[in-house]
Amino acid sequence: MMKNKISLIGVPMDLGQSRRGVDMGPSALRYAGAIERLQNLNYDIHDLGDIPINRPDQRDDVGNKLKNLEQVIEANETLASMVDSEIQKDRFPLIIGGDHSIAIGSLAGISKHYENLGVIWYDAHGDLNTSDTSPSGNIHGMPLAVSLGLGHERLTNLYNYAPKIKPENVVIIGARSLDPGERELIREKGIRVYTMHEIDRMGMSAVMEEAISYLQERTDGVHLSLDLDGLDPTEAPGVGTPVLGGMTYRESHLAMEMLADAEVITSLEVVEVNPILDEKNKTATLAVGLMGSLFGEKLK
Repeated sequence: MMKNKISLIGVPMDLGQSRRGVDMGPSALRYAGAIERLQNLNYDIHDLGDIPINRPDQRDDVGNKLKNLEQVIEANETLASMVDSEIQKDRFPLIIGGDHSIAIGSLAGISKHYENLGVIWYDAHGDLNTSDTSPSGNIHGMPLAVSLGLGHERLTNLYNYAPKIKPENVVIIGARSLDPGERELIREKGIRVYTMHEIDRMGMSAVMEEAISYLQERTDGVHLSLDLDGLDPTEAPGVGTPVLGGMTYRESHLAMEMLADAEVITSLEVVEVNPILDEKNKTATLAVGLMGSLFGEKLK
């Protein structure tokens, strides 16, 4: 299902969280050779550049619950429209961020083209908070909840429809930092989650086999939301919210290779690369390597 024509959209968003630098993620990924890597695999890449992000004079909030709400909405509306337009042209949307709040716009633009869009959330976090459960008010911890129709109505109704996805079509892989409200929501909605415990016990191969089989049975497309903090920070140090005990580089390559072999991925976003916190662009280079594996790069 991987289309040969790819549209690359950069979203230099850092307003969904509180640490500066992740807005340089799209530049870091391009510098690490993302476009050239995919061109070498014979993909037709159209780089649409970066969405402009309007910055508040001061970082604002709504009752200390939703930081920079207006700017996050504006950027995600633009992203949703661009993604929608590229899918209509029969092109594969590849979105590079930027913090994880951009998934709100990605899914808004993608999901309208599917009856049952599946989502693989490759992440240390669930991103299932709402303004009622979030300890920080950072919207990058809310995009999966928002896409399920939970949270502030201006976020959930972005692009004029809600919800974008169904809980039974979501698989979270690599979780190891979940807030109490997120755990309760996972139990209530029956969201499938493979924590690091399952990955350690079962092995990545078995986890991915299960996840792919589960989604193939019930979805007509799968969006991969790849947060680099899903990997262990010893291997991917350039992220804003590192959590020890994560997936290895090799495990992640295997996951991407298995997704490539299954031909289930219909859209991709790569988020939370922060070059200010990185070591010689190590995390962006790692991310580009994972993209290569997902798009079919083979050793032989």
